[in-house]
Amino acid sequence: MYAVLETGGRQFRVEPGRPIVVEKLPGDPGSTITFDRVLLVVDDQGQAHVGRPFVDGARAVGRVLSQERGKKILVFKYKAKKNYRRRRGHRQYLTRVLIEQIECPAAP
Repeated sequence: MYAVLETGGRQFRVEPGRPIVVEKLPGDPGSTITFDRVLLVVDDQGQAHVGRPFVDGARAVGRVLSQERGKKILVFKYKAKKNYRRRRGHRQYLTRVLIEQIECPAAP
């Protein structure tokens, strides 16, 4: 069984027992998070349940593994021939979540 869910403006394909890294969500390590914006659920028989836009009653339950920061990216701005240069770095806050179960009332 797997599902496609939306969080942080991105879509993720999730399966029970697999971790995902998403944009920062509130919660301490060990706390439970519920994702209710589920776009698609495919059950063990291969039957797909597609939402319009979300599957009614479907949700994915996960446990927060850690709060961390992503790799640094450099942002460099300049204007040619004007001696204008700005270099900045950015590290995105991220949350690592272990998906524990996918619930879908439409699936048996």
